[in-house]
Amino acid sequence: MRFLRGFAALAAIGAMFALQPAQADPIPVDLELQLLVDDSGSVSASEFALQRDGYVAAFRDSGIIDAIENGDIGAIAVQLIYWASSGQQQIAVDWFLITDSVSANAFADLVAATTEPYSGSTAPGSAINFGVSQFNNDYDGTRQVIDVSGDGAQNNGADTATARDAALAAGIDSINGLPILTDDANLDDWYLANIVGGANGFLVVAENFDDFAQAVITKIGYEISGEIPLPGAIPLMVTGLALLWGRTRRRKQQA
Repeated sequence: MRFLRGFAALAAIGAMFALQPAQADPIPVDLELQLLVDDSGSVSASEFALQRDGYVAAFRDSGIIDAIENGDIGAIAVQLIYWASSGQQQIAVDWFLITDSVSANAFADLVAATTEPYSGSTAPGSAINFGVSQFNNDYDGTRQVIDVSGDGAQNNGADTATARDAALAAGIDSINGLPILTDDANLDDWYLANIVGGANGFLVVAENFDDFAQAVITKIGYEISGEIPLPGAIPLMVTGLALLWGRTRRRKQQA
C-alpha cells in the first residue's frame, strides 16, 4: 500500500508538470536595441523632456517604421533605460516588440509617459554594465546594439572603456554614441575613445538638446538598417557628421 500511495503521488506530480506550458522559444527579431539615456544632474527638466520627446518622435517617424517593416524579419525589440550615478539605472520601458506603425506608436506612447527619475552624477560605464545584463530577454536578435546618449563624460562609477570592452566580449555586437555638445565641445572625442565600439560602431553628434530629436531619428535609422555612416560622407542635417570607429568583429555568443 505504501508503494502504491508513493506511486500515485509521483504520478500526480508528473501530471502537474505535464499541464504546465512549455517555455516559449525566443522571438526572432532583426535587432535588439537598448537605449541608455542620460538623466544626470547636468540634464535639466526641460532638457530631459527634449531627450524623451526625441525618442518619442523617432518611433513615430514614418521612415523608422518603414525600416523596421522592411527588415529581413520585420521586427525589432527595444528597451529604454534612464541612468545617472553608479547605482542609478531605471528600466523606463522594458523590452518591447515593434513590427509596424501600431506597435511603434504604442512604444512611443510608453516613452512619452515616462518621468525624470534621477539627478545624480554621470556614470555611463555603470549604465553599460547594467544594460548588458538586460539582454537575457525573450528575443533572439540578429544584432544586439547598445545606444548611449548623454551630455557629459564619466565622473562617477565604473570605467567606461572597460565596461564597453566587457560588453563586446559578452557578445554585444556594437555600442553607438550620441553625445550632446552643449556643455563640452569635445565630448564627441571622449565618446569615440570610451563608448563607441564593436562591429560597425558609430557616433552621431547633437550640437545641443534642440538638435537631439533629429540626431536620434538619424541614429536609430542607421541602427535599424544596419548601414554604416561613413565619416564625412553624409551630412546629418543639424547633427553634424557621423563618425565611425570600428573594432574587430565579435560574433554574438550562443546561449
